[in-house]
Amino acid sequence: MTDTDNGAGTGNLDEGGHMTLMEHLAELRSRLIKSAVAVAAGAVVCWIFYGFILDFLLEPYCLTFSVQDRIDSHLFGPDGGCNLFVTDPLEPFRVRMTVAGYGGLALAMPVLLWQGWRFIAPGLYRHEKRYAVPFVAAGVLLFFLGGALAYWSLPRALNFLVEIGGPDLVSLFSPQRYLGFVVKMMVAFGIAFQFPIVLIGLQAMGIVENRTLRRIRSYAVVGIVILVAVITPSGDPFTLMALSIPMYAFYELSILWGVLTRRRKRKREAAGR
Repeated sequence: MTDTDNGAGTGNLDEGGHMTLMEHLAELRSRLIKSAVAVAAGAVVCWIFYGFILDFLLEPYCLTFSVQDRIDSHLFGPDGGCNLFVTDPLEPFRVRMTVAGYGGLALAMPVLLWQGWRFIAPGLYRHEKRYAVPFVAAGVLLFFLGGALAYWSLPRALNFLVEIGGPDLVSLFSPQRYLGFVVKMMVAFGIAFQFPIVLIGLQAMGIVENRTLRRIRSYAVVGIVILVAVITPSGDPFTLMALSIPMYAFYELSILWGVLTRRRKRKREAAGR
């Protein structure tokens, strides 16, 4: 009765069948293997296109320099590209592995979300399963929107972090630390942008009530700011604001979704009388 991809087990589960513990573990193993294969395939693609990805990730660093700095500084190569300083002979390999690994995770996001949905689908009602495609599509879109917002905010965060120490400090970034910072920022924003999906899903499953979300608005604001401060590696005020504002907007949109859903339900009940 496992929920296989060919749908053989879905019919039995819809009719009230149950999966044993071993069947759940086998299902989880299958989903994890498929997810790992997708991440590995994405990592191979990112390994091949490493040069293009590296130039893209270095652009926020380049934007922290003025035009005169670009002319005078030895941090720029003859092609105008920014340079990072390597102090460890193994660092270039680790950097490429880091870019390939996180890039593979990003490219595999549609598969990861789909496999996650397929794993929880047997526990859902038939009418809830129709949200599979919207769930995956919204999750992927929000993840990349979050990454794009992080990429946009990176030059401002770097400027703040570089200038706060004063003019006597010269910042020379190593590839491992800089790229680790950039990737963590983009991943943190991407994951944070899944916030509305989580809230809407909890309301749809009846775990969290809409009126509860409305009642704890003031606490939610504080909680969101604290959460953003924890998950973002920079800790600068610009990044804090750039992520806290959309997350609270998502919170309000989730409340609005719950209100509109309840109204539609009441109208259907009234029409059926």
